[in-house]
Amino acid sequence: MPAVCDNGGAMDDLWIYLTVATVVALVGLTVLVALTRGGRSSKSTLPPSTPPSTRDGTAGEERAQEDSDVDNIGGGVAVEVEPDTTDETSLERPDSARGRLARLRERLARSNTAIGNALLALLSRGGLDEAAWEDVEDTLLQADLGVEATEELVASLRTRVRVEGERDAETVRGWLRADLLRLVDPSMDRRISASRVGDRPAVTMVVGVNGTGKTTTVGKLARVLVAEDKDVVLGAADTFRAAAADQLQTWGERVGVPTVRSDREGADPASVAFDAVRAATEYEADVVLIDTAGRLHNKVGLMDELSKVKRVIEKQSPIDEVLLVLDATTGQNGLRQAEVFAEAVNITGVVLTKLDGTAKGGIVVNVQRKLGVPVKLVGLGEGPDDLAPFDPEAFVDAIVG
Repeated sequence: MPAVCDNGGAMDDLWIYLTVATVVALVGLTVLVALTRGGRSSKSTLPPSTPPSTRDGTAGEERAQEDSDVDNIGGGVAVEVEPDTTDETSLERPDSARGRLARLRERLARSNTAIGNALLALLSRGGLDEAAWEDVEDTLLQADLGVEATEELVASLRTRVRVEGERDAETVRGWLRADLLRLVDPSMDRRISASRVGDRPAVTMVVGVNGTGKTTTVGKLARVLVAEDKDVVLGAADTFRAAAADQLQTWGERVGVPTVRSDREGADPASVAFDAVRAATEYEADVVLIDTAGRLHNKVGLMDELSKVKRVIEKQSPIDEVLLVLDATTGQNGLRQAEVFAEAVNITGVVLTKLDGTAKGGIVVNVQRKLGVPVKLVGLGEGPDDLAPFDPEAFVDAIVG
């Protein structure tokens, strides 16, 4: 009998120990969940280096496959946020948009001075005949100014020469600067939407043909915005190009910007874009930048898909900016690309890359006339901070010298 009592006491002690352990575990779990939820609700906890990632690509695809399914997108693909373990002292500090303009102005001058020098040499010489004016036209056309703008500029210069008669270099330089500045149109609004709109982030889509430097431009734009103290989220909706998401994530990690991406290649881009906007809203970010797959402008199916990405995003939030990335060295071919993209999505601005490669600065005027939207950013080199807001006066000064 005493032995039975001893065993019973041991069992009672075991049950008490298990009960206490269970209660402690539940309390710990509750505290952990509360801390996690609390961290996600605060803007200050936007994870600067470890990105959210989409875990279930197929679920998002099924919701975004057909237009009839778009209204059913509610949760999107699950977003997982890792704890922030980044050492902020290791982050790169991008140049401010204002600070880099002086350095980039020199690069503009090196690539475009040839245009100004050729024009000044032609216009400053005496006895301008029809052959000389044809040379002026050829110089402008070779700079991708376009037929319409070239004819307008030459007509203005011919009138000045006929009325005023003066042809010294400084006078001609003043005429040329005034006419070019008018064509570039400094009155156009070149600001980038990068501030919260009410209770949501600004949403920017970046589109363009393969090979124009689109993903790199998104990464560089993130650096520009970080330098302006903006909280940025990146969306890797280019799910078809190998390593595109890795490339974008690397750009973000350098400056503490998270990237929303799929964990597998070929996932539905509309779903990834949708989740990126949702994550940016949850984190109270200022702006979300959506990188889309490079499109061949003559592939109708791919352009339709790009339109679908835009429609899916708009089910959750308006799109404030659609930036078209163009290679400045492609000339008239680039303009044809621009027109096709404008038909598929409502382009609000243009980013010209490789403007330092050749003397093709006239494309600035041409693309603005074709699309009716401003050139907002220019890429002038391979460095991470070689992307700058387009400054019309600095651009024209670089051309005329």
